[in-house]
Amino acid sequence: MNNLLNKTLSFICLWAALLSFPVLADTGSDTDRFKMLHEYALIADASYQDKAEIEKILAAQGYTLIVNEQLPGYAVSYFLASNDATQQQILSVRGTSNVENAMVDVAFQLLPNKHTGIKLHQGFAQSADYLYDKVKAKLNKDYRINTTGHSLGGAVALILAMYLDAGGYDVGKVITFGQPKVTNVSGSRQYSHLDVTRVVTPKDMVPLVPPLDPMDLMNMEIYWHLGTEVVLQAGNAYSELEGVDSMMRATDFLNEMLTEKNLQHHYMTVYINSITPKLVNAKRVPYENDFSIYDWFGKNSE
Repeated sequence: MNNLLNKTLSFICLWAALLSFPVLADTGSDTDRFKMLHEYALIADASYQDKAEIEKILAAQGYTLIVNEQLPGYAVSYFLASNDATQQQILSVRGTSNVENAMVDVAFQLLPNKHTGIKLHQGFAQSADYLYDKVKAKLNKDYRINTTGHSLGGAVALILAMYLDAGGYDVGKVITFGQPKVTNVSGSRQYSHLDVTRVVTPKDMVPLVPPLDPMDLMNMEIYWHLGTEVVLQAGNAYSELEGVDSMMRATDFLNEMLTEKNLQHHYMTVYINSITPKLVNAKRVPYENDFSIYDWFGKNSE
């Protein structure tokens, strides 16, 4: 009984700390929001294309390609583009084309990071280190820097935004698609001021790995997401989650085996096709989670 009480008190303390995370401001109308998400989705998807296609996609949004290269020895490539009219630059990072690898790679341990002062996913941070060193000389400190990416590329894009923020750059939007977790509770809290939007599909398991067991909520070292999560429901519907509500989505998959169907929900084409119907008359709906933390504690107090 005392053990349960201690666990419950620990959970309450953690819950209180997480509820104190600042809430991001409303981004405006749904039409404007999903137009922006669609533009970022096309740029994130462009990182999988050849140079000519990248330049074509960027030109449609007023950007000029500055550099595009593969990171030797790493599973990612990137490009940097600039929009002189809006005085903005954007970094887009490509993830692995092998979704099974994405599920395995997110299991690496969290280690202290020299750029940020927080613990980060070892593999993602190594990719971000290399990319940051390569691109720094081409960044314009007078411009706002935005980052985006899909899958592992989204994870690296988020870490790069942290590096840029720590380095004194003007960091704008961080918009990722199917992004796995990159840091723990305290790391997420330290960088909660960043404007992070994580776009996910309901059955994409990559953003939920490592899976969350309710008992993990007592541990401040567990992986934890940053920012606002936009869940792309069917048709023109979407849900929006933050903090504990976002993390608890993983409990729906605790006893579910990874299947090819889950992997298909991770593809960038699925994300673009899911955003498109929401460009007109998007409708925000509640997210229905089958799991209740209160039910869990009640059951385990018996």
